[in-house]
Amino acid sequence: MKAVYKKELSSFFRSMTGYALIAFLVTFTGVYFMLYNLNQGYPYFSYTLSAIMLVLLVLIPVLTMRSFAEERKSRTDQLLLTSPVKIRQVVAGKYLAMCTVYLIPNLIFCLFPLIIKAQGNAYLLADYCSILQFFLLGCSFISIGMFFSSLTESPIIAAVSTFAATLILYIWEYLTDYLPDGAAANFIFVLAIGLGLAAVIVHVTKNRFLGSAIAFLIAAAAIITCIFNSSLFEGLIKNLLGSLNLAQGFNNAAFNQIFDVTGVILQLTVIFVFGFLTVQSIEKRRWS
Repeated sequence: MKAVYKKELSSFFRSMTGYALIAFLVTFTGVYFMLYNLNQGYPYFSYTLSAIMLVLLVLIPVLTMRSFAEERKSRTDQLLLTSPVKIRQVVAGKYLAMCTVYLIPNLIFCLFPLIIKAQGNAYLLADYCSILQFFLLGCSFISIGMFFSSLTESPIIAAVSTFAATLILYIWEYLTDYLPDGAAANFIFVLAIGLGLAAVIVHVTKNRFLGSAIAFLIAAAAIITCIFNSSLFEGLIKNLLGSLNLAQGFNNAAFNQIFDVTGVILQLTVIFVFGFLTVQSIEKRRWS
């Protein structure tokens, strides 16, 4: 893993990609810092981080799109697939290299709250919590982009897919507001999820009996619950999906000055899940 990490990290700076990404993010942050914190006098650096979020959503796909797609396109991935290094070590090495590139501008951001303090009132603890949440959110997006890059040999498709996915996750809170609150609609939604889960199990295991049994159990549990206490279905899907708001931790730190431990756990879970999915995607291609 160490060799893969060093190779990937050096490749970012040999091709100037790393320098360009770091300079681009720091420059935009500096512009918004002057507008919000210096000119308008806002004491929280977290407002600046929130303003550059769309810039981050553009930079992350550029950072991750070549991680596996470029090697697959040039067929150099065969060297990795046949090397004695385990696939999970390759994935970890590439992921940590991309996170290191992303870490550099975040370390530079740590200087901005000190500049605010030199000019007047500052809230250092709140700002540094926001920077940490901003970094973890970016690392979550990097893991998602790495997964999409492992699915295709086109870096452009990987970049567009990553941008679309991360944008949806960033506005997740607003999307869930359009979900129905009624018990009947949520009951139907639960049944649809049960049938979808059963179909996936049948496709993976080729066991129709197992899939049918799971679909029957989910449907029976939903019907019994609806008969005895249908109010449990009111707002069920909205609350469930609302708890998966990946940007909530950063928003709490940025606007409410609250360090959201639940948000950190969710971000770390996303990193682990998409890292695991990336390994499985490459393993499947390796053995096929």
